[in-house]
Order: sequence, then C-alpha cells, then structure tokens
Amino acid sequence: MEYQVVINGIEVKACFTQENVEEIFVPLLRRLHRMQQEKDRRILVMLSAPPGAGKTTLCSFLQWLSQSREDLPALTSIGMDGFHQRQEVLLEQTVLRDGKQIPMVQIKGAPVTFDLGALLRRVARVAAGESCPWPEYNRLLHNPEEKGLRVCGDIIILEGNYLLLEEEGWRELRRFADLTLRIVAEERMLRERLVRRKMDSGASRAEAERFVDFSDLVNAREVLTHSASADIELEMLEDGSYCLVRGNLEI
Repeated sequence: MEYQVVINGIEVKACFTQENVEEIFVPLLRRLHRMQQEKDRRILVMLSAPPGAGKTTLCSFLQWLSQSREDLPALTSIGMDGFHQRQEVLLEQTVLRDGKQIPMVQIKGAPVTFDLGALLRRVARVAAGESCPWPEYNRLLHNPEEKGLRVCGDIIILEGNYLLLEEEGWRELRRFADLTLRIVAEERMLRERLVRRKMDSGASRAEAERFVDFSDLVNAREVLTHSASADIELEMLEDGSYCLVRGNLEI
C-alpha cells in the first residue's frame, strides 16, 4: 500500500505491505480501541525507535488508516521532534564529544539536544486528557514551530527516539504511557537508510557517511542498546516491512 505524506516540511513516500496492514496495524488499532473503552478515558501510547526505522512515517500512516476505515478507532499521532532545542541555542552551546568541546548543533538529535523538561510538562497535559497545543519540527527551518496543532481525541500515539531511554529524566516519560511500542532493526541496515536519507537532502555519499557515523548512528546505537523493553516490539526487516517479535496484539 503506497503512502505519501509531508513530515517535518519534507515529502516522504512509503509502501506498507498488505500483510503488515492486516496482521499488525489493524489488530493494533483494535487493541487500542478496546483499551480505551475499558479505561473510559484518553489513552497515550508511546512508540520508540532508532533514527532510520521509519517511526514517524509509520505513526502518520496509522493515523491515516484509523481515519480512513469506519471499523477502526480514530487515532492522533504526535512526535517529540518539536521539542528540539532551538537552532540558535544549539549553535551557542557546546558539548564534550571524543575528548573535544564542539558546538551542540553538530550532534543535533542526541538526547542532550532536546528540551526534556518542556516535553515532560506537555506529555503530562496530554496524558491528563487536555486539549493542548503541540509543537512540530520543520527540517527546512531547523526549528520547532507552534503551528496551531492541538492534541485532541481519545487515542494518542507519541513517537520519538528516546521515549523508552533508560536514563535519568527520560525514565519519567514512561509513567504517562498506557502502552509502549518499540521498533528494533539491524545497525547495518539503519546506517544505509540514514545515509540515503542524508543524500536525499543534497549531500554527497561521502558527506552523508561522515555525518551519519558521527551523529545519527551514535543516536541509533543509544536507542538500540539503552532503551527499556516495550509491551509490543516490532522488527524492521531489510525490505522495510515489520514483524512482531514481542507482545500480543489480540489482548
């Protein structure tokens, strides 16, 4: 199933297999519907995945799927990328990497480059059932924007790299989740996907590989090795499809 969407200011095309739709995505949405009915309140689902695993596109697709079929509950998808520190802040601040102080902007996307406090406060409002604004990240402007997006509805899925991170501060996020999801993938495959994504933005392969190895791949390793287990875990395969490796979609 072909799917096209604009994410963070960039047009993205993806293709999801019919098998994934019918055996993973539809059952997942139905499970969320049952959970929401049983709890009789808004539920918040958190999906964690490393860079390059397609989490933002997948969540956008799940929202579209939920709203395009009458037999499925409506789902609202939001992401943590809107809580990047602003570009001008990252340009001014430095961080120690490989024994050298470098501008924080050079590792943009690492946990330290997010405003965790602001994310926690906003997630608490979402979990409490508020209709509240939610910032989005614009890759063309390199900054988050408050663009009028409001969180509403009974089933919310929040996606991000570090939502299950086993580090001080980040652990606090999990207490707001009614259900946790995680995507895992082989590091080699993620590296190639990340390099191709960087090349799509105009970089040469050599430039893309240098950037990915210094920044994105470090972040991917952090997510893969230091995240808590989730209620439901999927693995991304070589062809971009997913398989269920942990959890039950039928409960």
